[in-house]
Amino acid sequence: MPTAKTSTRLTFDNILFPTDFTGASDAALPYVLAVARWYGAKVFITHAVAPPTPLSIPLEPIPLEMDALWQEARRRADQFLQSHCLQDTKKEVILEQGALWSVLSDVIRKHSVDLIVLGTHGRHGLKKLVLGSSAEQIFRQAPCPVLTIGPKVSANSVVDRLRTILFATDFSSGSLHALPYALSLAEENEAAITLLHSIPLVPLHHQETVRGSAIRRLQSLLPSDATDWCRPKSVVRFEFPVEAILRQAEEEQADLIVMGVHRQTPHASAHLPWAIAYEVVCRGSCPVLTVRG
Repeated sequence: MPTAKTSTRLTFDNILFPTDFTGASDAALPYVLAVARWYGAKVFITHAVAPPTPLSIPLEPIPLEMDALWQEARRRADQFLQSHCLQDTKKEVILEQGALWSVLSDVIRKHSVDLIVLGTHGRHGLKKLVLGSSAEQIFRQAPCPVLTIGPKVSANSVVDRLRTILFATDFSSGSLHALPYALSLAEENEAAITLLHSIPLVPLHHQETVRGSAIRRLQSLLPSDATDWCRPKSVVRFEFPVEAILRQAEEEQADLIVMGVHRQTPHASAHLPWAIAYEVVCRGSCPVLTVRG
């Protein structure tokens, strides 16, 4: 694999913050505000209001001003704005009636969203995201990167700049799609960046040979001038991916994990990369940036 010549500088101009106005959403807000401040981005605070239950006898739609769910959503949105310090942030509150992904995909398209930031309770993986089980679609189908704040991430861990970034890869095209984001963030923050590859079930007497080959492959992913603007390191662990990522992040006190994920398919199963990313989000103590390949 040829060595990259330079990193790609990335920017985030429009951030989508999906919320249901609960504690898990609130936990993600400091990260929303931090990224918005770093990039001078506008935040679209978005809430999907459940559509009315279909009736056996079709009736005219209830006017929004008479819809209890809609009015409750408006009340909670107003309360959210009053209870959080958002004065210095460019923002727009969007309330739309409809299915979650339909609403969010419409916002992404209309407002050229280039980053989604969301919080999760992490119950049974991301299938119990703060926004409901259907919010899995955000993680799997979002056309832009998603920064997920898991239940074990402390609001106090928000930093002025990233010091240590962990990029996990299995060398698939999907995982490598996230590499430019990891490199750009490392360059902008002059951060340490660790490229991690995990290989489980390798016999002990083969590990050094396998490690050497994998290390060379990891190093080939770095731009030729990487050492001029960040502190790169390549690591190989002989563990299953989730454990390898979590342990490496803990050992290095990583501020961010970056991973590539694949789009959901009808025949997706628990071993696919998005399932690994789910588990990392739910158990990790730092935010996880996922980029769909």
